[in-house]
Amino acid sequence: MNGICTLANDYVFDQLVALLNSINVILGKETPVCIYPFDDRTQRIAEEIANRPNVFIYDNQESIDRWDRFMLSAAPERLNRSKFRLYGAHRRFCAFDGPFDKFIYLDADTLVMNSLDPVFEKLDTHDFVVYDFQFKDVSKIYNVKSPKLLEVFEQQRIDSEIFCSGFYGSKRGIFDSEQRNWLISNLQNGEAEILYEGAGEQPLINYMVMRSKLSSYNFARELPDNLKTGCSATSKHFEQREHILYDKGNRLTYIHYIGIPPNLTQAVCAGENIDFAYRDLFLHYRYLREPEKRPVFTTPPKNYDDAPTPNLFTRALRKLKLIKQG
Repeated sequence: MNGICTLANDYVFDQLVALLNSINVILGKETPVCIYPFDDRTQRIAEEIANRPNVFIYDNQESIDRWDRFMLSAAPERLNRSKFRLYGAHRRFCAFDGPFDKFIYLDADTLVMNSLDPVFEKLDTHDFVVYDFQFKDVSKIYNVKSPKLLEVFEQQRIDSEIFCSGFYGSKRGIFDSEQRNWLISNLQNGEAEILYEGAGEQPLINYMVMRSKLSSYNFARELPDNLKTGCSATSKHFEQREHILYDKGNRLTYIHYIGIPPNLTQAVCAGENIDFAYRDLFLHYRYLREPEKRPVFTTPPKNYDDAPTPNLFTRALRKLKLIKQG
């Protein structure tokens, strides 16, 4: 069986609902969706999916514990749970021993815009399939100042194989216990220093895929220029038609609201008029099943960059140099 996966807790509830609604519209209401729990805050999610028979929360605690141990063992000095704010994001790795033979993982802050059949089809001939432009900025994946980096990976592979961990297709079983132990051994023997320290699971899964020499495919590199599309909300030129985004006439596969933190979407859903890229599209899918609850704004809009930032992490997100993906 094939299916869709995501990662969530109640903090990203609004984003998750929008994603689930986009899956229903674009892929079909019978599409199975597995939610991997970021932590144990999933009460609102459980209530929401009670009326979504195709959606379920992953509850294999043995698998969750296994990947928790893997994350902490892989690079304990860099990814210590007490220091690492986004500990829990690695639980997307549970998909590698989860319920689907082939799966497509999407971050909760994404919306499906097109059929994902081409991704599943590429998994017939590849182990890992992505569609993004992260290869334009290696520095958010690997520590480019580490002399060990080029000892582990050739420059050509570094320039061409890295990817964003917010969207990918893969298969169950490709990281078995023997492979996981081998990867941990390599990392603990010094290779952990090549990982970019500030992005949690994303450098790690890039390392896992590349070090294991999995057969990978990136639509953003392989498609002709006149067919490829962007995927990030940092790209402001997409055209919206009937709640679908197009890039120079080509329909996007998905849109990723990179850099739009959950507390901002929470504020907007609570009625605060803060504008951000493709906000109306997000609100359409968020309230697709309950349009009467969609906020009606009565004050002038604030620009996202001018809105109050409640914590240092959010401010850091805004200052982070994001890749313009298409």
